[in-house]
Amino acid sequence: MREEAFDRKLAEECARAFSLSTGLGCTLSDKEGAIFADFGYSCEKCRLCEVTGGTRVGCIRAHIYGMTEAERFGGKYIYFCPKGLTCFVSPILAEDGAQAKITVGPFIMVERQDFIDCELIENARLTGETLERAIAVVEEVPLAPPERVNQLSTLLFMAVGFLNNVSAENRLLQNRRSDAIQGQITAYIQTLKLEGDSRDYPFDLERRLLQSISRQEREESQRLLNELLGAILFADGGNLELMKSRVYELLVLISRTAINSGADPSRTLRLNQESLRRLAGFHTIDSLCLWLSGALNGFMDELFTFADAKHADVIHRCIQYLGEHYAEPITLSDAADHVYLTPSYLCRVFKRETGLAFNEYLNRLRVSKAKELLRNRELRLTDISLLVGFSDQSYFTKVFKRVTGVLPHAYRASGGDDSKTAPRRS
Repeated sequence: MREEAFDRKLAEECARAFSLSTGLGCTLSDKEGAIFADFGYSCEKCRLCEVTGGTRVGCIRAHIYGMTEAERFGGKYIYFCPKGLTCFVSPILAEDGAQAKITVGPFIMVERQDFIDCELIENARLTGETLERAIAVVEEVPLAPPERVNQLSTLLFMAVGFLNNVSAENRLLQNRRSDAIQGQITAYIQTLKLEGDSRDYPFDLERRLLQSISRQEREESQRLLNELLGAILFADGGNLELMKSRVYELLVLISRTAINSGADPSRTLRLNQESLRRLAGFHTIDSLCLWLSGALNGFMDELFTFADAKHADVIHRCIQYLGEHYAEPITLSDAADHVYLTPSYLCRVFKRETGLAFNEYLNRLRVSKAKELLRNRELRLTDISLLVGFSDQSYFTKVFKRVTGVLPHAYRASGGDDSKTAPRRS
């Protein structure tokens, strides 16, 4: 088995852009239906099969059939899923035919009520609660009129055509890349032989590789991976099956390191599962080494993609969480758990995106809420400090003075007029 003959990152960008610009769901998957990524209201998010008592098997077969027909009819095909929802697809080609596909859908191509009357009531003969649940799902499905669908399928065809051209060039570059990787591995094995190193597993080299990944050092990580592969080959005597077991363990460690360093957990775990699934299919050490190098780049891409594209959403959800729970004894770890990041990574991202440390932001938020409560003269300072999340009134007073420049009772005396206070900048 060889490395993918298409640029998965570019294909994911294409699917994401198509979904965002059209409002339709988009799925990138291999030719057997295993999903690499999905965006918007994709088949993965559709629950119509579930609520009507069906299974996903029929959907998967329909998508594979659609890809096959798209190959027959010049690169695009519009079809219906078993529940009557519409999809269209364009295959991503390799030298020996379709290797992957971008599927758009499901969506409804008629009036929503017409779909309910025809597909749910007349064809599926749904009644009672089952019909109600199915209608609730249908209300979430995007709409697209027939004339727009034809134009959109052409647009996808043109976008995937660009991907196919890129894939052809990538296949030419792959051989040169393979030679470079094998050269580094061979050179390191020769060094080990000359130095008379033992054939024990190089745990120190493995640790340095994981540290380099966590620091997002792409080139250094690649160099260390090649050395580690050389050391594994040297230690295992060229035993392919034993090397596969070593690579299996290494992939798990790399994926965990990527997640702990800030990569999207669900996408990284999906990438890891797909990598582990493919591992058994390699029959030569050269192809295994080349593929593992590409897998490392995939994990590194997840780190960089997450850092570039997810920060805004993470900070938005974190700030929303603080706004809802500021009165509770929340910590950085609580917020990190809420947004599925490690505390250390959230701390770095939060400071970079907001300009404030996590605790400073939380204190300023609590002070802002306290200023509102101070306008109510019936509330005691002790009560106010508790209501905004401070368990210690003296600490509340200290923080309030640092943020606003005045003590809480002085702020209250001013009538809650910010113009009469002198807030400090930090």
